[in-house]
Amino acid sequence: MSLNAAAEEDSAQEIHLPADIDWQMLDKSKFFFLGAALFSGVSATLYPVVVLKTRQQISQTQLSSIKTAVSILRHEGIRGLYRGFGTSLMGTIPARALYMTALEVTKSNVGIATVQLGFPEPTAAAIANAVAGLSAAMAAQLVWTPVDVISQRLMVQGRNNCMTSSNVPNVSSCKYTSGYDAFQKILRANGFRGLYRGFGMSILTYAPSNAVWWASYSVTQRLVWGGFTCYFHKKDDDDNSNFNGNGNGNGNGNGNGNCFRPDTKTVVAVQGLSAAMAGGISALITMPLDTIKTRLQVLDGEDNGNGRRPPTIGQTVKNLVKEGGWAACYRGLGPRWASMSMSATTMITTYELLKRLSTKENLA
Repeated sequence: MSLNAAAEEDSAQEIHLPADIDWQMLDKSKFFFLGAALFSGVSATLYPVVVLKTRQQISQTQLSSIKTAVSILRHEGIRGLYRGFGTSLMGTIPARALYMTALEVTKSNVGIATVQLGFPEPTAAAIANAVAGLSAAMAAQLVWTPVDVISQRLMVQGRNNCMTSSNVPNVSSCKYTSGYDAFQKILRANGFRGLYRGFGMSILTYAPSNAVWWASYSVTQRLVWGGFTCYFHKKDDDDNSNFNGNGNGNGNGNGNGNCFRPDTKTVVAVQGLSAAMAGGISALITMPLDTIKTRLQVLDGEDNGNGRRPPTIGQTVKNLVKEGGWAACYRGLGPRWASMSMSATTMITTYELLKRLSTKENLA
């Protein structure tokens, strides 16, 4: 999330961005307390979209997001869009804490190491962000995979919903009354291995997704700031033309010649736009992996006479292709694209706000 890394060398002279806030500058107690509150609110806002995505991914027929939402609201009411939310929220707090810690510590240490190795600052920042994103995703999955397994099983357990019967014959027949009940029953039936079903696939999904997201975010942010540079160059030219070469206009409103210092609102807007674009790109590239992961965590395999066993990755892919060709791997793309774009935007803007609010007082 380094703003400095987002600026091209050739545009740095025109656009001066605020200095990034690193790990050493943060009040950790304030950082984690405010982070839990802010990200809980973000999770509550985006959760219905995640439910829609999950329902679409396990369905054997292609259903639009609107039809899926109408079906849930008709049969289950608004509560249907928040099935499993309590479990998800309980997991979000420690998972986010692990994610943020791994992200900031790794970014700080790798950034220093790469600079010492002689890499240019933009390259060092890009490497640090990429490695930090990977390590953060892997750390968070230690908590998030069990939470994902439980919450997703609750998500698809709709009352009187056709999506959990004929359309999804392999969905677990076990009924859960709460997240804790689901935890007990999964643990009793499959042990801790059941709680970590799809863990390897989660790593294979979220690690590349984070890598793609950070790479895309870096590129899109540079493009957006580059657009600002072109805009102010053009404005300067227009102002100079209007003054016939004799005026003092600078076209940037800050009185510093060719130096543009964006205010906080502008920086947040650029961050949000760049994050949304990166989220959409990441969702498109990693969608098949997410669909396979969701099915591994929610659906059971075929009955072989000794009970249903968890499906393998090969069986899951085979069933998907059989149901609707390779396009079936992209079921739920609309909600996931929207979810990742909105999540990325709110995550970046909320995270930067969190860091500003958590800066040590003597540094603020």
